[in-house]
Amino acid sequence: MTLKIDKVFEYDISNELETYIQELLIDSFPDIYPKDRIYFKQLPHFRFLAFNQENQLIGHVGLEYRVMNLNGRPVRILGVIDLCVSQNTRSQGVGSTLLLEIDKFSVGRNIDFILLFTDNMNFYMRNGYKPVKNKCKWMKIDNETQITNGIGFEEIDELMIKKVGNTDWSEGDLDFLGYFY
Repeated sequence: MTLKIDKVFEYDISNELETYIQELLIDSFPDIYPKDRIYFKQLPHFRFLAFNQENQLIGHVGLEYRVMNLNGRPVRILGVIDLCVSQNTRSQGVGSTLLLEIDKFSVGRNIDFILLFTDNMNFYMRNGYKPVKNKCKWMKIDNETQITNGIGFEEIDELMIKKVGNTDWSEGDLDFLGYFY
């Protein structure tokens, strides 16, 4: 399958493209994704979008760059948000191609780790990610009202990372210094 991958900054998304992204997100996450926006808790910094030969949007991933605190030391994280592929093009390499695009983007940049949460660990392990166990601390945001509801603190089983810098990951406390993807 021939794909075109575009990097799009959030503030450059047109109304038409927003509609296509929203349709893909709702189709991919029908029971949990808000129907009135193209982000779950917060806007990503930018997105990689995959288009097929007919220029139809068939894959999406949001990315956010920020510092987190891992056991008392800052780490630079590129967070993967809402990776999804249209239902009729799944299992054709689109998701892996998007992850490869993230890998290429990360080379030579000041990024220690790529971080994500998933309930499909096998897919990400095939793409070089590894599960980690950390007690996470984050700002809780109510999805419907978009109001801060306190601080969450618990071990999250779905946490995965990919080392792209020179820093080593360690178990222990991971403070998001912000919201949970």
